[in-house]
Amino acid sequence: MRTCVGCRGRDQRSALLRLVLDSAKDGDVAEPRRIVVDVRASLPGRGAWVHPDPQCLELAERRRAVPRALRVDGPLDLGEVRAHLGQ
Repeated sequence: MRTCVGCRGRDQRSALLRLVLDSAKDGDVAEPRRIVVDVRASLPGRGAWVHPDPQCLELAERRRAVPRALRVDGPLDLGEVRAHLGQ
């Protein structure tokens, strides 16, 4: 069981998307860090779980839950996650 960082609902791991920070390091802290969808849920590092629903992603973004779950500061680019969800 995992908790969605958007709606805070608990669900099976297979029903949620795992979000992780992109492992590429640019060295430029001012640029937003990219979040990628871990489709196989096997990438290394800390992950944040969200339902594959645009409303859950919007709620997580509004609550600033993704950076808090990943324990990072600064802006995050959720463009790839939106593209994955078809937004």
